[in-house]
Amino acid sequence: MNKPTTSHPHAQSQPVPCQCEVDPIGCLKQMFVDMVQLGRIKAGQCPAKRPVFLRLHGVAHGRLEVVPDLLEDLRIGLFGQRMVYPAWVRYSSDIPDGVPDLKSTVGIGIKLFDVAGDKMLPPQVQAPTLDILLQNMDVFFVNDAHDMCAFTRASLTGAAAADAWLKAHPETQRILDAMKKVVPSVLETDLWSVIPFRFGEQRYCKYKLEPELVPPGPVPDYDDPDYLRIDLEQRLNNGEARFRFMVQLQTDPATMPLDKAMVPWSEEASPPIHVATLILPRQDITARGQANYGETLAFNPWRTLAVHEPVGSIAEARKVVYRASAELRRDVNGEPLGEPIVPRPDTVWPAAKDTRVVRAAIYPGIGIARVGNSKAPDGFYIGPEVTHPPLTLAGETRDDTGAIMRQAARFRLYGYNAAGEVVGELTPDNAEIVWQAHLVNRKAQWFQFQVAMDIPEAATVAVPLRNPHVGEAARDALAIDPGMRRIQGKSTSGAAYHFDTGTFQGVPVPLGELRTDEHGHLLVLGGLGVSASPEGMPIYDPANPSSFNNANGWYDDISDGPVKAAVSINGQAIPVDSAWAVVAPPNYAPDVIGWRTLYDLLVDTYVECGWLPFPEVVSFTRDVLPALQRLTNLQWVNKGFAALFGRGGQFDFNDPTLIAKLAYKPAQGQSDPYAELRQVIFNCFRPASNTVDDVRLWPWLYGDAEGSSKKPTPRNNLALSDVRSALLQRWVRGDFVNDWSPDYSPPQTLAEVPLPDQPAMLDQAALHFCLADAFHPGCELTWPMRHASLYRAPFRIRERPEGVAEPDYGTTLTQSIALNPGGPLYAQGPGDLSRWMALPWQGDTAFCRSGYDHEYDPYLPSFWPARVPNQVLSDADYRIVINEALPREQRIAAFNRRANWLRALLGTPGNPTPAPQVMMLMVQHFAQLGIVEARPGVENDPDFPPVIFVESLAGDKVPPLLQAVFAAAAAPAEHVQDTLSRAGWASAEQLEEFLRIVRP
Repeated sequence: MNKPTTSHPHAQSQPVPCQCEVDPIGCLKQMFVDMVQLGRIKAGQCPAKRPVFLRLHGVAHGRLEVVPDLLEDLRIGLFGQRMVYPAWVRYSSDIPDGVPDLKSTVGIGIKLFDVAGDKMLPPQVQAPTLDILLQNMDVFFVNDAHDMCAFTRASLTGAAAADAWLKAHPETQRILDAMKKVVPSVLETDLWSVIPFRFGEQRYCKYKLEPELVPPGPVPDYDDPDYLRIDLEQRLNNGEARFRFMVQLQTDPATMPLDKAMVPWSEEASPPIHVATLILPRQDITARGQANYGETLAFNPWRTLAVHEPVGSIAEARKVVYRASAELRRDVNGEPLGEPIVPRPDTVWPAAKDTRVVRAAIYPGIGIARVGNSKAPDGFYIGPEVTHPPLTLAGETRDDTGAIMRQAARFRLYGYNAAGEVVGELTPDNAEIVWQAHLVNRKAQWFQFQVAMDIPEAATVAVPLRNPHVGEAARDALAIDPGMRRIQGKSTSGAAYHFDTGTFQGVPVPLGELRTDEHGHLLVLGGLGVSASPEGMPIYDPANPSSFNNANGWYDDISDGPVKAAVSINGQAIPVDSAWAVVAPPNYAPDVIGWRTLYDLLVDTYVECGWLPFPEVVSFTRDVLPALQRLTNLQWVNKGFAALFGRGGQFDFNDPTLIAKLAYKPAQGQSDPYAELRQVIFNCFRPASNTVDDVRLWPWLYGDAEGSSKKPTPRNNLALSDVRSALLQRWVRGDFVNDWSPDYSPPQTLAEVPLPDQPAMLDQAALHFCLADAFHPGCELTWPMRHASLYRAPFRIRERPEGVAEPDYGTTLTQSIALNPGGPLYAQGPGDLSRWMALPWQGDTAFCRSGYDHEYDPYLPSFWPARVPNQVLSDADYRIVINEALPREQRIAAFNRRANWLRALLGTPGNPTPAPQVMMLMVQHFAQLGIVEARPGVENDPDFPPVIFVESLAGDKVPPLLQAVFAAAAAPAEHVQDTLSRAGWASAEQLEEFLRIVRP
């Protein structure tokens, strides 16, 4: 029994016809039951509910296990009869309907079954049940029944009387304020009985429930009024919860009084003793009938054995009030008054699957790590595990020194039953796990990259080896191979797990390390972004254009390789499906999604080869909206996209009004007002069957053939894939499902994703933030990824068996060799995926940009703006945008202005930086370039969005040489009429030099 909930009109400002001085317990019954509870029923509450703790969070079945080696003098009553009792529990909060969960008082009612002996609550004294009630506060807000009656009477009389009573009783006010604490999860909070009980004939105690094992769950959404129910549902669906049931014995009657409920019993003076364990097995608390069953149960602390008799006047009041309220509630609802004889079976409905794990799989199948130059012990972050994680805020990707933190690829293990269903996640808590990984860099050992070898434009191309001057006998020294590393346990790290024994021609080149997190998941971290030539060879030779992306004598610390695990459960080894780790360059725009992601490309590949089915139903949100919204998302990294697709643009695909039109599907037989709008938008895209070289069609991105041929080719610009085109055509015809809701909020953490869907989400999230096109060669990986022969299953790289040598492809790679069955697109070894990429990666990052056709458009098309920005909103302009004291025209101008992302490397019109020096500056200063991250925007404004993505620099950690360049270029500038300058070129000569490199 807690304070009355006074938000209901029948529970406030009422004359109270009883006196606390005469009969406080009878008066409490009259107020709680006859006035509050019955008042709500008369007002239409249906079904009738409890007067207190009426907000249900969930009902769960479980068991109470007595500690096996419990001392004899603690084997009293309940704890001495038997070792295990069936249990049903009800989690709730002491708040009325319509009030959010946040800062409510949380409680649990535990009903135990098969408890022998007479109970102290008539009339069913021989009922085999026993009740225990606890809440998340160790004291009560009044001392005894008289004070409880006086407080309740004042509360029901009116606000003035309640305030006056609390003013006269400040300790009650203090405790009431303390009870308003934030509870992230009902499973994670300590609970106390508040009132004391007998513990045999001569002793007294209080009860406490402490969490021992809490299954993973979502990040609390305190804005959700029902967040505690959602949390409880998801956590118990993810695994078992365990709690220590404690007894705190009274050791000093003076400091541990029996009828002063406001006085805490010191746990230092009398530490609680673990006497039993409450276990709630993994279950679906939304199962049919489960919540209804819990709501029919009645809980009363007097339904207990005499050796556990409740003590004190608060306990006496609860006996009367709880019994009367239960009888009223059950009578109104037409429910029997008696106690259940046997518990509701926890297997009324057959379990959806068996829980015996027979195999395991590592997820994601392809994990992405990224290099960074932070050397801080905690200088890394975990890569995305959902497709819509929380936004990356300004500065979150750098350490305190301004260095870029590495992105760690986190790998998890999931157990499967014989039916192929996910049973749960495997960790050191339930399995023996030894992880292993093998990262290798083979770039210098492999062939040059000049063009994607699977397109028609490569039919006559023959590319030589990189470092052709190194003979066959010495070419092993070109591979950086530190060997395999193993790791196990929780929070494990150290020098033994570093990939630091590999060398490049005798020079040590660290490739990263392994760690485990606090749960035993594997973390794979890549290198520090170091690229160099031990012999001081040039990064680019202007006399040899093919040396671009193919620097002889150079290495970088990009890598890839298999990830495996040895797993045994209860001593029995089980097979494990392995994964692959890829280390890529930094992500300079973490929340900007490429128009076609690597995940999209792989799904298209698997659909075309028959591994995945083509969607039977076209979903607007899954199959259509991403192709549109990603164009708008590119407004933060390219000025051309910002002009048409950005905030306030003609095609702002974040505009709910426009989205609603595009998602609209009329009922059968009705006219379709937006059919032509869908058709017009579809016609703006470059078709999958494109046969012309037309730069004007969407998505305004270069294709694989750009720079590879002097002749016009339709592959110079990116087109719709066959799969995406088919989906969009069905949308145009009206053959789709409108599943869009402006209020939908996707999961932001993996814990919010239902367990069966978590493996697929991990596969998608890892590749969702990687680019597919253009493969020139690309950002993370390149063109071999679109060949099904590379995989043994969706998202599973086909690994070459250990000890099996790769075929010798000679000194020149042609299209026929590259595409030959059993060739380099078949089984892979460590380092085989990344070897196709640019060497070093910084040169490619500095050169594959936009603005090469400045007379057509200074900003379009572009290569990889989602990972390598072109034009960005500077910090200086952002500050103008959010300054509401400035003229609106000035703010709009600043919002539409963009700074060249590469401005610090390109020089000035009077002193343009030569191409080789631009590459070297990128090698030396890649970590000083801006990262596009989220900052607060302007709410409810037609011209400015509520979230703005702004270039974040390394602050005062930028070298002095670059500080002035960034500051000058980031300052508000006059409108530049010259398209060459607008495109970001320091001079025409610089543009010509760049063109000779990217379009040899």
